Amino acid sequence: MAYVPGVALLAALVVGCSAGADGNANGADSKAGSPTVTPAPPGKYLTLPAPCRAVPRSTLKDLLPGAAELPGEQQDKVFRGSAAVTYDTDRKVGCSWKSDAPSATRSLSVDFERVVSYDPAVSDDDRADTVYAKKEKAAGLSSSTPPGPPDEKDKKGEKSETSEGSGKAEDPADADTDATGSAEPSPSESSGGSTDGTPGSSSSPEEALPSRILDNLGDAAFLQDLPKQAGSPAQHHTVSVVFRTSNVVVTVRYAEQPALITQVPDGRELQEKAQALARKLAETLSE
Repeated sequence: MAYVPGVALLAALVVGCSAGADGNANGADSKAGSPTVTPAPPGKYLTLPAPCRAVPRSTLKDLLPGAAELPGEQQDKVFRGSAAVTYDTDRKVGCSWKSDAPSATRSLSVDFERVVSYDPAVSDDDRADTVYAKKEKAAGLSSSTPPGPPDEKDKKGEKSETSEGSGKAEDPADADTDATGSAEPSPSESSGGSTDGTPGSSSSPEEALPSRILDNLGDAAFLQDLPKQAGSPAQHHTVSVVFRTSNVVVTVRYAEQPALITQVPDGRELQEKAQALARKLAETLSE
């Protein structure tokens, strides 16, 4: 009578151990089979450059005519620039310069933004691309613009032979489209590439090309041409170049305000110099 309970007890122990082993195996399999998230790679840049030292003095002399003729202390103040207020210099920094010459006032600013993704599934570069894309869209541009909007612009620039079927604004006839993508003409369309013979269009020394996507600058880039901004003087002309390289988005703004309202800024010169500076900054970041 004592033997049977012993056998039953032994069998119960064996069953219990088997159940425990199966439970551990199932638990291990569950963990091994659960989806694992591989953290996306970090961005290339962990810090940002000192913005007020990012532009060489020789370049500032070219971009700010008249500054080099100022007395020593005033000249140093202009070239020193004014740093933008920021609370995290590892994430966002900027600097601006301004020069008043007898013929015109020119201003320059550069802004650097280092983008960090807090989502392990999204890389810093992808997050930076999203930030850049929003700026591009706000400028009325897109590297993946559907056919619709360009066709509407072509209605205004029937003489264009190059803008048909393209998402890029390549024709000067499109330059009177404002920065937000609106089809309304700019009040100073003469400096934005108008070719309709309106009064004042011949006074522009060089007609600027319209806002457009840029090639061979960082990972993505665009230029925004603003011949006239709301609330600004009549002939105030601003050019912005925005580009992304890895997880850093850089914005260059270059503007001119002539001393006389009869003078028209050279929009093409502003664009060329803003692009040249942007390319220098891109090269510096890549070093």
